[in-house]
Amino acid sequence: MMKVSLTGETDTRKPATSSGASAVAAPRTHVPSRFSDYLELTKPRIAVMALFTVGAGYLLGAGSSAEWRVLLHTLLGAGMVAAGGSALNQLFERRIDSRMRRTRKRPLPAGRIAPEEAAAFGAGLAGAGLAYLAATVSLPATIAAACTFIAYAFIYTPMKTKTAWNTVVGAVPGALPPVIGWCAAQGWNDQEGAVALFAILFLWQIPHFLAIAWMYRADYASGGLKMLPGCDPTGRRTAFVMVLTAAALLPLSVLVPAAGLGGWLFGVGATVFGLMFLRHTITFARDCTDRNARKVLHSSLFYLPGVFALLMIDALLVK
Repeated sequence: MMKVSLTGETDTRKPATSSGASAVAAPRTHVPSRFSDYLELTKPRIAVMALFTVGAGYLLGAGSSAEWRVLLHTLLGAGMVAAGGSALNQLFERRIDSRMRRTRKRPLPAGRIAPEEAAAFGAGLAGAGLAYLAATVSLPATIAAACTFIAYAFIYTPMKTKTAWNTVVGAVPGALPPVIGWCAAQGWNDQEGAVALFAILFLWQIPHFLAIAWMYRADYASGGLKMLPGCDPTGRRTAFVMVLTAAALLPLSVLVPAAGLGGWLFGVGATVFGLMFLRHTITFARDCTDRNARKVLHSSLFYLPGVFALLMIDALLVK
């Protein structure tokens, strides 16, 4: 299918010259395929991280009674719901994305996919994912996935242009994926473990996303997004929230085992990872630079997989 770019650019390849002249064509500009455009709508990197926590939630909740068939169904259904939510998020933010340097080439603002197509794609994926979970897994897991989808697409997304504290609101749907996995394993039973996983992910997200928002504060402001760093020129409030939430992760190294999830290995490892994470947020508080914000981001990407890996090792192997 021929696609017309909104920029009005056309194929600039030169025709072959006459005999004796070299036929030289101008280099082609890479044009994303239809498949890659739809794949980009699903935000695959974010989806992979979310599915990692869904799977961890299921395995931690199920323990020795885990069934790979149920895990597969849970990941497939939750993945479709997450992909649908991401597509609708990009649909609702297409005008914002068109004003931001880092997002203006996405399929919707670039005009490669029509809004109607994105709406049908997102709603269809999310609806199919919820139906699949209901048919193959359980009602509690379906409800948890539905809450995640609604909170992300219809509460957090519009709040990004309303309040600088939208990061806290967005941390709620961002922390629900392991709850989906836990509910797939346990239903409504023994929710202390689900609460513990939710707390880890909720607190982790805030310094993680504030670091990103600080590095791209000018770009976010040009798009009309009300992020805390955008209304905090000195970075003091941003740093305070980063340090506060990173510090709040430390007590979880004791509280999570008390909830029956993990043990001494998790407690020791989570404390070490948490102190490293906290140290980088304190460094940012002392000198609010993009370089130090990037260090917070990198340490956050080390903290979360490390802590979840410790939980898995402690709960499934050590015990």
